[in-house]
Amino acid sequence: MIKKKVCVVTGTRAEYGLLRPLIKRINESNLLELQIIVTGMHLSPEFGLTYRYIEDDGFKIDEKIEILLSSDTPVGVSKSMGLTLISFSEAYQRLNPDLIIILGDRFEVFSAMAAATVSKIPVAHIHGGELTQGAFDDSFRHCMTKMAYLHFTSTEEYRKRVIQLGEEPDRVFNVGALGVENILNLNFYSKEDLERKLNINLLDKYFLVVFHPVTLEKQTVHKQFSELLDALNSYNKNLVKIFIKANSDNGGRIINQMIDSFVEGQEKAYSFTSLPVKTYLSLLRHSWCIVGNSSSGILEAPSFQVPTINIGDRQKGRVKAESVIDCDPVKKNIVKSLDVINSSRFRKKLNNINNPYGAGNTSKKIINIIEDYLSNNKINLKKEFYDIDFDLI
Repeated sequence: MIKKKVCVVTGTRAEYGLLRPLIKRINESNLLELQIIVTGMHLSPEFGLTYRYIEDDGFKIDEKIEILLSSDTPVGVSKSMGLTLISFSEAYQRLNPDLIIILGDRFEVFSAMAAATVSKIPVAHIHGGELTQGAFDDSFRHCMTKMAYLHFTSTEEYRKRVIQLGEEPDRVFNVGALGVENILNLNFYSKEDLERKLNINLLDKYFLVVFHPVTLEKQTVHKQFSELLDALNSYNKNLVKIFIKANSDNGGRIINQMIDSFVEGQEKAYSFTSLPVKTYLSLLRHSWCIVGNSSSGILEAPSFQVPTINIGDRQKGRVKAESVIDCDPVKKNIVKSLDVINSSRFRKKLNNINNPYGAGNTSKKIINIIEDYLSNNKINLKKEFYDIDFDLI
């Protein structure tokens, strides 16, 4: 039997970390042949050349497509999107995949999916139906839902939203989040191992700080991140601060420059451009809390019983566990939130936190469905629009 070719597209360190267990299952499948296209930040020295993490895991990269320009302005991002569309159409022609897997909603994977649509290649989309009202990714995600054929959502609420967008229910599957699966299956580094590996001193407690631009707001990056840095500095100077630098969104370079300046003048602060998924999740697991606006504070941190201070609107609208505290990007509100999570009442509550993003068997569910659809020729790209019965609403 000829294996069906399944092509996984990845453009960022975080996205690959989530896709890793699924890539492993595809690679081990008797029915599927794995292809990997790497693009975006993976290929940028500025963002750590993180394609090496994929190679270190033993996976073969079939195509490396460079699309990032030196600018992270709206014009620079738009030009990168155009370059992605052109380059991916050529790559798909060379690789001729039977199915493409795309996770998330960033600008590079939006263009990669548009190229797949024109090339008449079905796409399986992971993490559709979600809301991130502070980012233009929110619009991209819902557009990508209409271009995708198979949908793998992380909660039932998100599944219903994808159906609301007109996708037929029998092609929309609530499978949970791949990030939860990582947490349940990785052997994490101890705190001592992390100190040796990263050449840092974590002391008793430390903040993990991950903050990205809010792309639907104009010129707020410097102000918001300054408020965060002031709050961390004033709250407790004895707490170590571990910064993971921002991505390539508009304003990401501003954040990274501010991190460099802050760390340079601090004895108990460290920064990293990027880290392998096991190292990053180990840091998250041992942290006192994660502060910023990263999706890992929403998806993964609750499974570690690690509290999250979720700042601003980037993750607004997402389903959240009780360990997540939302606050405005203002120093006094951030400090107030830190006081809350430091209280004995809140810390006691962490022991009973329920992560709403699944039980950790996501990749198995996804692979079973993909094998079924490809092996039994179930895909028909002439999708019908599913109309909701408004009489029932």
